[in-house]
Amino acid sequence: MRIFDPHIHMSSRTTDDYRAMYESGVRALVEPSFWLGQPRTSPASFFDYFDALLGWEPFRASQYGIAHHCTLALNPKEANDPRCTPVLDALPRYLVKDSVVAVGEIGYDSMTPAEDHALAAQLQLAADHALPALVHTPHRDKLAGLHRTIDVVRESDLAPESVLLDHLNETTVRAALDSGCWAGFSIYPDTKMDEDRMVTVLKNHGTEKILVNSAADWGKSDPLSTRKVADTMLKAGFTEDDVDQVLWRNPVAFYGRSGRLHLDVPAPGALHEGNSILRGGE
Repeated sequence: MRIFDPHIHMSSRTTDDYRAMYESGVRALVEPSFWLGQPRTSPASFFDYFDALLGWEPFRASQYGIAHHCTLALNPKEANDPRCTPVLDALPRYLVKDSVVAVGEIGYDSMTPAEDHALAAQLQLAADHALPALVHTPHRDKLAGLHRTIDVVRESDLAPESVLLDHLNETTVRAALDSGCWAGFSIYPDTKMDEDRMVTVLKNHGTEKILVNSAADWGKSDPLSTRKVADTMLKAGFTEDDVDQVLWRNPVAFYGRSGRLHLDVPAPGALHEGNSILRGGE
C-alpha cells in the first residue's frame, strides 16, 4: 500500500514519526506552512521557517524514504497582524522554488477584511506562478466560511480545479465538490473528522477529487491516520484500487498540477559516528 499525506506539519513531529509513517506505507507528503501556535512578530521569522521547509525538512524526510514537498503562504490567522503582512510581498521569490507545489495554507480564520485581502492576493499569486492553492476552511462558521471562500475563488484568476478546499466535513463536502474544487478532509482526533466518518463520506460522495490527510501538527494528532482510513475503507468493502485513488492518485493528480512533484527519494548516505540522522553537507 502506498500513501501520500497531502497535509501534514512534519516540523512539529519527530524522526520516530517519519519511521512509523514509512512503515505504514507513507511514501510522499506535502507540508503546508501554517501558524506555529506562538504568533510570529516579524516577516523574518516566516523566512527562516520557509527556508526550513525548503531545505532541512526535505532532507530529514529523505533519510526515511519519504518524498517531502511544501506549500508556502501567509496563513489566515497571522494575516490579521500588520507586522506579518509584508510576507505577501516576499512570497514570489519563494514560490519559484522546485519543491513548492502550491500556495497555502490560505483562506479564513475569523473572516476579517484583512483575511479577505490576503486570500485574494495569494490566489492571484498562485495564478501568476501557475500553482494550485491549498485553502484552509475556518474551524468556526465552517459552512459560511466555505461559501465565502468559493465566492473569492470564483472572482479570482485561478480555476476551481486548481483549488483544494481543506478541513471539510459532512456539512461542507457537497458545496465544495459542486464548486469544481477538490475536497480535502483532515482525520484529526476530537476536533475534525475520524476514519469512520470519512468512510461514510466516501460512500455517499465517491472517491473522485477527494483527498484525505492527517494534518498532524503540535496538537493532539496522529500522523498514521491516513493508514487508518485506508484500513477502514478496506473493511467497509472498498477495493484496493479505491484506496490507491484516494490516498495516492488523487493527491498526485492535484499537486501534480504544479509540475514539481518528485516522488523518487534517493537512498540515504552513511551516518556519521552513529548519529540517528545526517547533519547535511561535509
